[in-house]
Amino acid sequence: MIAGGNAVRVELRYLLNYFKSPSILILRGEEERVNIVVCIKQVPGTTQVRINPDTGTLIRDGVEAVVNPFDEYAVEEALRIKEKSGGVVKVITMGPPQAETALRSAIAMGADEGILVTDRLFAGSDTWATSYTLSCAIRSLGGIDLIICGKQAIDGDTAQVGPGVAEMLDIPFVAWVRKVEEITSTAIRVERMMEEGYDVIETPLPCLISVVKDINTPRMASLKGKMRAKTAPIVKLDAAALPVQSDRLGLKGSPTQVLRSFVPEKKSGGEKISGDAADLVAKIKSTILDLEIIK
Repeated sequence: MIAGGNAVRVELRYLLNYFKSPSILILRGEEERVNIVVCIKQVPGTTQVRINPDTGTLIRDGVEAVVNPFDEYAVEEALRIKEKSGGVVKVITMGPPQAETALRSAIAMGADEGILVTDRLFAGSDTWATSYTLSCAIRSLGGIDLIICGKQAIDGDTAQVGPGVAEMLDIPFVAWVRKVEEITSTAIRVERMMEEGYDVIETPLPCLISVVKDINTPRMASLKGKMRAKTAPIVKLDAAALPVQSDRLGLKGSPTQVLRSFVPEKKSGGEKISGDAADLVAKIKSTILDLEIIK
């Protein structure tokens, strides 16, 4: 932890319960290989969004879409770990068919495989239903050591899906990761950003971490990467391909629903006052009385 300007590091090792879900046991041919799944999301590239008045959900048709910026840091960190430790980097997203373009962007950066979880039954999912569906998809992949997410999506700003997936997979979760210090075949040690300084946390694998932008600088896709991404096969998983319960999917399976969404109206500019201290006090007092803030 950094305090008072002095670089004093305090290591806090959290002895999290060591468990591995039978469905995601580590399977590797080499001792130090780390197989990674990165959860990404396609989000609107504009603030001028439209809302379906009946469902309260975002209308994505005709809206420019981009990879959630925080997820690019997650992809970059996965690629850096792969370059050091070997293994495979898979990117997964849940969304409509056009979300495939987000996967191809990650493949262009260097990811090995893209997985699109898509079905009309998933439409309208809140963060709980999304976490459930993604956890089922990741569980079906098997052999996963580490899951990395961006800290949050810029459209919903909830930061709930990452911890939700970890909870449903019954694996450790560390948020606000700003640095991966070390990773082995059995554990990972990271720095978790705090309001004052940082914590150093070590936890067993498999686990899920969500990363902040301080962790790295995402690379630009190379020409070779872009060419590969154009023809790379995308694995598509629908509800029938996953071990899911239909009553936990989509809008009907969501315990929360958006009642109303809207773009806030622009407010007019305020009044600027100037003068010496005595004049300012008198003007502020007069304004407060006129507005009847204080009677």
